[in-house]
Amino acid sequence: MTTPLYLNDAYQTNAEGIVTEITEQGGIILDQSLFYATSGGQPGDCGTLIWDDLEIEIKTTIKGEGGSIVLIPNEEATRPMIGQVVTQKINWDIRYAHMRMHTALHLLSVVIPLPVTGGAITAVKGRLDFDMPEAIDDKDATTEMLNTIIARNFDITESWISDAELDANPGLVKTLSVQPPRGAGRIRLVRIGDANEQVDLQPCGGTHVAKTDEIGRVAISKVEKKGKQNRRVHLVFQN
Repeated sequence: MTTPLYLNDAYQTNAEGIVTEITEQGGIILDQSLFYATSGGQPGDCGTLIWDDLEIEIKTTIKGEGGSIVLIPNEEATRPMIGQVVTQKINWDIRYAHMRMHTALHLLSVVIPLPVTGGAITAVKGRLDFDMPEAIDDKDATTEMLNTIIARNFDITESWISDAELDANPGLVKTLSVQPPRGAGRIRLVRIGDANEQVDLQPCGGTHVAKTDEIGRVAISKVEKKGKQNRRVHLVFQN
């Protein structure tokens, strides 16, 4: 099992790791990973691995078996040996854009308080699918509601609860299509705001900014009908 360093500090950009396995497909597994593995609509991190006088590109990162995180290099890249100590460096610009958009989508689920049926994130845009029989009355007004929350600069913090505690509070889960990861005995909650003014609280294993104003201004670019009751709301950065 790989220790996911990004859960404790999403702003860490480099760290050492020890190679524990090379998969049959050539993926690299470390004892601890700065690289976020693709899940929950958020793409896996990219970056580089460095050891001795070698540096290879990591194209993306995926989940492996047994809680492992698999770094995917270019096919022709040299692989380190098992036991090799390497330096991990993530592509910070892309990671930070994912953090900003992921946090913005949490807030989108606040201003549109409907069940979420899907979602996806890129470095320039994101979207959530909602169980929404009728379209938004005024997407510009909803955009302004969202930007008002962002500008108030709420803190984003994490805490942990047990599987049993989540089962006792099923309303914490907003997503119908993606359930929080289980199996580790505890589940991570992401809170926007504080005990005096809580804006949002939901289980999530992704990466987020520390303050909402880091997101910057966003806009709902379009709303698409996707099925009888499903509508897809697209969000883009404005700066």
